[in-house]
Amino acid sequence: MMDFRSSPLEKEETRWVAIEIGDTWPDASIQTGPVMPFHLIGLGLADEEDITLKGLRAVQKCSAVYLEAYTSILGVPRARLEEAWSIKIEEAPRELVESEIEPILERARHEDIAMLVVGDPFGATTHCDLLARARELGVTTHVVHNASIMNAIGCCGLQLYRFGETISIPFFSQTWRPDSFYAKVAANRRAGLHTLALLDIKVREPTMISLAKGKKPEYLPPRYMSIRQAIGQLLAVEAERAEGVCPPEARAIGVSRVGHADQQVVTGTLEELRAIDFGGPLHSLVLIGTLGLDEAELLGAFAMAAAALEAQGVKVAGGMHKFDASEVDVNGGTATADEFLDAFGFD
Repeated sequence: MMDFRSSPLEKEETRWVAIEIGDTWPDASIQTGPVMPFHLIGLGLADEEDITLKGLRAVQKCSAVYLEAYTSILGVPRARLEEAWSIKIEEAPRELVESEIEPILERARHEDIAMLVVGDPFGATTHCDLLARARELGVTTHVVHNASIMNAIGCCGLQLYRFGETISIPFFSQTWRPDSFYAKVAANRRAGLHTLALLDIKVREPTMISLAKGKKPEYLPPRYMSIRQAIGQLLAVEAERAEGVCPPEARAIGVSRVGHADQQVVTGTLEELRAIDFGGPLHSLVLIGTLGLDEAELLGAFAMAAAALEAQGVKVAGGMHKFDASEVDVNGGTATADEFLDAFGFD
């Protein structure tokens, strides 16, 4: 057990170190009554089997368990987790996590409460903010780490230390086309580094009309960005900026459903990858920088060549993939994570 009885500065530093290694804080000795932490538990990438033993033990002793399901999506319905772990799980939508979390944190003073997150707890700023708010309230926290796309992307054969700043590609609209990611890709390329692009997802996203009217939110259909759509947006920005950062002939890697049995890793030019059927969610894209000799060899071993797949007929029928966001619609409902999976045929 860590000794918190040191100088105030050392005590504060130790508390934050404790978060990183999965310990609990603040010091239990200064609490009155039993200390029950707020558990932030990473689920990994794919399904109910990816949780760690430490995470499972924590979950099974909790009186309430929530699943944060808007920064990312697990590949199986919530019911699969409940059945496998013999617990009840409540989905935590964006508004609860971002605006209504204080009652849950207060409850965690006297009960074991868990928030489950896809990937690793520190993979999204939302989760860091949760810990910061718990800290402000003096609530004890416990973090359990897991795999995320940030480290699992090594499945493509590229070395993790050869990646530069990660970018996010959001859905463009008629009035909103942010392209700040372009400069980050350019900086990575100048340094010879690869770029991991995280592609947008939308779950339980309120419509602008309902927000503008101040009425009860109405939600858009759940959707995710495909590799095809991401490349289309990259090429559109390249056409406007014309700096040669991501032209059609740029080499890249498309990855889909990492951690699942049907995981795909395909390398080719952006133009070639745009024509490949990558299947269901979730998708990510890697823009290749300067390849080392070992990386070139591993890439050839780990990734299928787009040209070879095209020769096998694995292409987008009619130029539009069945999972493209523009073609998916969920009529009615509350746009939950389970409806997201239903929309794409996963059960």
